Amino acid sequence: MNESKYRQLQQLSDRFAVLYGSRDSIVEKQTARYAHLLETFADRFGERKQVLLVSAPGRTEISGNHTDHNRGKVLTASVNLDALAAVSPRDDMTVHIHSEGYPPLTMDLKELALVEAEKNTTASLVRGIAHWLSEHGYALGGFDAAVQSTVFSGSGLSSSAAFEIMLCGIFSALYNNWAIDAVTRAKCAQYAENVYFGKPSGLLDQMSSSMGGLVAIDFQDEEPKIDAIAYDFAKKGFALVVVNTGGSHGDLTHCYSAIPNEMHAVAQYFGKANLRDVPQDTFFQSIPALRKALTLEYRDRAILRAQHFYEENKRVDNIVQALRQDDMQSFLQGIIASGQSSMMYLQNIYATPDRQEITLALMMAEQLLRGKGAWRVHGGGFAGTTLNFVPLPLLTEFKQEMEAVFGSGSAAVLDIRPEGPAVIRLD
Repeated sequence: MNESKYRQLQQLSDRFAVLYGSRDSIVEKQTARYAHLLETFADRFGERKQVLLVSAPGRTEISGNHTDHNRGKVLTASVNLDALAAVSPRDDMTVHIHSEGYPPLTMDLKELALVEAEKNTTASLVRGIAHWLSEHGYALGGFDAAVQSTVFSGSGLSSSAAFEIMLCGIFSALYNNWAIDAVTRAKCAQYAENVYFGKPSGLLDQMSSSMGGLVAIDFQDEEPKIDAIAYDFAKKGFALVVVNTGGSHGDLTHCYSAIPNEMHAVAQYFGKANLRDVPQDTFFQSIPALRKALTLEYRDRAILRAQHFYEENKRVDNIVQALRQDDMQSFLQGIIASGQSSMMYLQNIYATPDRQEITLALMMAEQLLRGKGAWRVHGGGFAGTTLNFVPLPLLTEFKQEMEAVFGSGSAAVLDIRPEGPAVIRLD
């Protein structure tokens, strides 16, 4: 890349520190990463006068496991891993994306109808987001983009949401004067994932990436209630560590689909669309009748998952209150209780008995952190990652023990990123 642009990147150290933190020479690493991506863009598309850098973060779900799809409550945070694009506008409706590790993509935004054969592909997300934006009155245009992500697919940190919100950021920056707000971005991204990509999901992942920071979200109403929380876990002596156990989410859509489907089936018994509209006492008193009426293959599991939903909503409230009162011990106890409910009632720590990496990581974390920290299954579950709050004096030992089992680099210390998608403009 030319020397002028590299000097501009070097002058962005303060900006990079906000987006990525400042541990372990991360600012220097991000400067080199951005420079490499700009070089990749130039190699693929040639030198351009206008090149923007658009970043959207991954997310960590702290509590509220599998509640968003039934209008529940969550506590979530964006993290300092991201999907990053070097992008330039075109004067036609063609999109070219060169994404590291994936085949190049070319598509025409003149055709935005759902294409069944595209489901589960990157093209479906681009087309779905463009369709939603067009239907809601936003401007579209083509672009060339080189993309690199540190939110690896199947990691449990929501690589798809980061990519979707990055795409919303691209359209917002290039053609809408950065005027697409956080909730709109999230709804657009969820639509693309649900309808065009074909994966059922609530709004948690997209909202977390789009909002940024540590936020409590209540999805009861059509417009989510969002409550930002200022809390620095490191200053309280804890590191947020995600352990990648090596399992992939790629072939587990049926497992994820079963959770909202079973919760909705319970709600429908009461004539409601979501469990949030059914009082817990009404549900609990109706369990004998529910067992007779439900025609699901796993009817008892559906009842257990419904009970998880109700109790998890209460836990989110209690955990948020603990943070506001600076009661770290109550917070840690709430995280452990949330994880135990996911294990016993939600039942999302493994998909088949022969693949129990998550269970193993949880067992190890309990041995290492009992009485000192907290641990739980992370995100959608079944495979992928665990979330751990590790006292700083135990951090080195914890990482060593986990990486001895799950491989070098499997235990990642994350920082909470204070903002959602960001655009960086180079002169």
